[in-house]
Amino acid sequence: MKSILGLIQRDLLLAYRRRGEATNAIIFFGLVVLLFPIGIGASERLLTEVAPGLIWIAALLATMLSLDDLFKEDFQDGTLEQWTLSPHSLVSFAWARLISHWIITSVPLILISPLFAMTLNLPAEAIGVLVLSLLLGTPLLIFVGGIGVALTTGLKKSSMLLPLLILPFYIPVLIFGASAVEVTAAGWSPAGQLYILGGLFVLGITLAPFAVASALKVSVSQ
Repeated sequence: MKSILGLIQRDLLLAYRRRGEATNAIIFFGLVVLLFPIGIGASERLLTEVAPGLIWIAALLATMLSLDDLFKEDFQDGTLEQWTLSPHSLVSFAWARLISHWIITSVPLILISPLFAMTLNLPAEAIGVLVLSLLLGTPLLIFVGGIGVALTTGLKKSSMLLPLLILPFYIPVLIFGASAVEVTAAGWSPAGQLYILGGLFVLGITLAPFAVASALKVSVSQ
């Protein structure tokens, strides 16, 4: 636990010093949400209907955009190799890196999502469900995406391969996350969708770090 907290603190400090890199996902998220109404028109009814899916798709794409460099720097400077050879668990390294990446890239998206939801005329009761669904779904996107990143870290041209690996696993998260907000806006209970997201969340954060650690060992040994 001490090593995990130390790694998280280190990653957060580095992200603070390089704030420009951390804001790329936020800028992309905002541009997608703000430009979409310009393309389809400003009808309040239409915006309300597409808002849940639009915000979730923007969050998914912004998350995927930020994943490519998750382990690349550690691979290039030898940190991964040192962790593999050290007595410290590579699973703890994966945990720390995934959690810190979620804090740096996804927490700001979650905090600003209510503002964009209001611009899309989403009902107030659905905004709370949107935030809750993002709290459950974005860690899952990071942890599952981390497996794909770990598998492709040692490859020189992994930018096109990564989306092909992780997109099929993102689709259930997108479906249930957007559906929870959509049914709330329609006046129905989102409990079923949120329970499924919660179950996927528990499975993802429990099992994914072990898969990431195994994939990193393969990438380092290549």
